[in-house]
Amino acid sequence: MGYLGNKGSVSISMTLHQTTFCFVCTHLASGEKEGDEFKRNSDVIEILKRTRFYNSSSIRGKLVPPDNILDHDKIIWLGDLNYRLASTCEDTIFKLLKTNDWQPLLEKDQLRIEQKAGRIFQGWNEGRICFAPTYKYLANSDNYAVQTSASKDKRRTPAWCDRILWKGEGVKQNCYVRGESKFSDHRPVYSVFSSQLNLNNNKNRNPVSTCVPNREAQQLFLPFRTQSCIQCAPRRFSAAA
Repeated sequence: MGYLGNKGSVSISMTLHQTTFCFVCTHLASGEKEGDEFKRNSDVIEILKRTRFYNSSSIRGKLVPPDNILDHDKIIWLGDLNYRLASTCEDTIFKLLKTNDWQPLLEKDQLRIEQKAGRIFQGWNEGRICFAPTYKYLANSDNYAVQTSASKDKRRTPAWCDRILWKGEGVKQNCYVRGESKFSDHRPVYSVFSSQLNLNNNKNRNPVSTCVPNREAQQLFLPFRTQSCIQCAPRRFSAAA
């Protein structure tokens, strides 16, 4: 998309049997000033409104894929969503980080606040966050930028900027972890999903679970992950998006 300045999104639409999937990778507006979260909300709304898929196939009897994101059966939304922490004392943040006590910080997470307020991502799920904030690090370091940077322009309050959300019935998240690649000021996040598929045009019939080899998929994370892949109850905001 060319509508969001130096930010934007890339979306992929695909069909497995009779089930449509959409993967949306985004980089939303940056900034940790009060009100910047509304810019990110606006980016999401624009992406949903403007993203269109064009089908060049007209084979008779073949499922016609959706032309927009929300019409897909299953949707995965990932990337640098850039939501920060609402105002919190830096000393308090680092005391909590040292003890891996993330819950008080997650209560200040802008994405969760905006979801609960009904302003964005209603009806979407996110797995339980069991890892430290993913931003902002010094390159090739385990130190957050706020810890060592003398310049206020380069200091950022640690936050969970990098996220993976999903929407749709019959999707199960098996793994939601953080990687430890150090070449960026972000730490990447990874996830493994399993999904049910519709094997015919009648969606009222019983769907069939995919035979995805989850163990093999999870092996891909072994060199990177710091926590075990565990099944955690997702958060869900049930109002329609």
